[in-house]
Amino acid sequence: MVLCLTTVVWAEDGSRLWLRGEMPKDITQKIDPTMPDDDGYRISGRTVTARTEMGLLYGRYALLRGEQGESHPYYKLRILNHWDNIDGSIERGYAGKSIFWNNRLEIDHSLIEKYAEANASIGINGTVLNNVNASPKMLTSIYINKVKEVADILRPWGIRVYISVNFGSPKALGDLTTADPLDPKVRQWWQKKVKEIYAVIPDFGGFLVKANSEGQPGPFDYGRTHADGANMLADALKPYGGIVMWRSFVYGAKHKGEDRVKQAVSEFAELDGQFRDNVILQSKNGPLDFQPREPYAPIFHQMKKTPQMAELQITQEYLGQSKHLVYLAPMWKEFFSYVSPQQLVGIAGVANIGLDTNWCGHHFSQANWYAFGRLAWNPMLSSKKIAEEWLAQTFDDESSNKSQNLKSQLVSVMLRSREACVDYMMPLGLHHIFKFDHHMGPQPGGFIRSYPIEWCPVYYHRANADSIGFDRSHTGSNATAQYPEPYCSLYDDVNTCPERFLLWFHRVPWTRRMNSGRTLWEELQWHYNRGVAEVDDFAAVWQQVKPYIDEQRWQEVADLMAFQQQDARLWRDVCLEYFGQFANKK
Repeated sequence: MVLCLTTVVWAEDGSRLWLRGEMPKDITQKIDPTMPDDDGYRISGRTVTARTEMGLLYGRYALLRGEQGESHPYYKLRILNHWDNIDGSIERGYAGKSIFWNNRLEIDHSLIEKYAEANASIGINGTVLNNVNASPKMLTSIYINKVKEVADILRPWGIRVYISVNFGSPKALGDLTTADPLDPKVRQWWQKKVKEIYAVIPDFGGFLVKANSEGQPGPFDYGRTHADGANMLADALKPYGGIVMWRSFVYGAKHKGEDRVKQAVSEFAELDGQFRDNVILQSKNGPLDFQPREPYAPIFHQMKKTPQMAELQITQEYLGQSKHLVYLAPMWKEFFSYVSPQQLVGIAGVANIGLDTNWCGHHFSQANWYAFGRLAWNPMLSSKKIAEEWLAQTFDDESSNKSQNLKSQLVSVMLRSREACVDYMMPLGLHHIFKFDHHMGPQPGGFIRSYPIEWCPVYYHRANADSIGFDRSHTGSNATAQYPEPYCSLYDDVNTCPERFLLWFHRVPWTRRMNSGRTLWEELQWHYNRGVAEVDDFAAVWQQVKPYIDEQRWQEVADLMAFQQQDARLWRDVCLEYFGQFANKK
């Protein structure tokens, strides 16, 4: 039996194949120079019309999805960020080793081409090939030539390559004694390096930069600003049409001791309007770090003169990794309910792709790769529509009413899965209570010696016998002041703050009555128990669809669901036992 994922087909031996059968032979393709100047397409029956060859390619895949009518990409920049290291390991990667890098410096051309086609099938048009915690070696000639090799494979599929760079590279590589962005020798070094890159990759996209965060070098090391650093790189790239994606994920460098969720605005707001026009500020969807639920990052409303793009995390670092079924489109749609898509110039997604035969470690994690691409093309699409598309293309069609009913149940599972994860991990605004470093499993108590306090779970929940939660209102860290109205007032008042963010913004007594009539402590218990019950229901639905799924994939998902059931119970039991020692004293 042959089964497909998005446009991917899986053979019985588990090998990666592509396309659900052959592309229909009777497709008519037309170039129309009067269409909008992008890679959009128009489909009428079996005719695909576009202004560009890439538009025709995207249109052919859309036709395979069953689309009709006209569609255009909302964003020009639809980019995957790979956190792949040059030794082949992947930071926060849960699907095996890197598809790009290994110690042998060998590129698997066939594999990369299949990766390219998967991305083209959902409109992704850019990829950053290495970790934001970048090795300076990425800028040596041997690695530049390997980037060229990958770029040559990706180019026919409309995918432009980018790399993450270490800001301290001129010094780290031994070429200079400084990396000061205002030093003429440093500026010349970067100009020469950029020229070297474009000499072999004429359509190179540009740089992604993590600077002065988590120990990475940056302009602060020399008393300079983020604008000074970003502009130096932007000036080097400008003659070739390249861009700088400068990340706002910063803490601990300049505003030590400040509430961590405030530091991006603290460091960047005063620089608004000082960046070159080919600098894009790339910010995570939330102000902390890809938690199961966060309020949106206020930097998206603070920076009014600087182009911005959202950074979403496809790999489930804090949401069960590749072991939990958690469909992320509802999380991303929640973000877009606060940040209008038109405020952004593009979207980046931290990829969940590795050498595992199914690419992503969990078959349902593939849906998040798919959903990212579809939302980057059209952020107005609903989570439900995307889930329906993915399921229809991933599993064989069955015409029976029973089969269709079971598929609708799987759509329901996907749509409910993110909220279930929030419930059994960190409901009501709790956040960052994971086990240290690997971020898998609960650890609500304890301090971690030799690390800053803001890496410790108790820093975030601050539970004691009276109350729980982080006061970010005007009586606390005043993080609410970074939000525009109406959110500033809404979040600042404990009586109007949405309960899903309550403990994010407020310290709340255990005995406080919630909207349900339950006390806060009772409400926490209710959410944890509901999360576990949801996962049990997901497993029951998966049992029902067994006759309609091939045995290999069904069993692999069933095994992971059994683990998710155990892990959800672990989260509930550990957290309720820990918090209960405080709440039950009241």
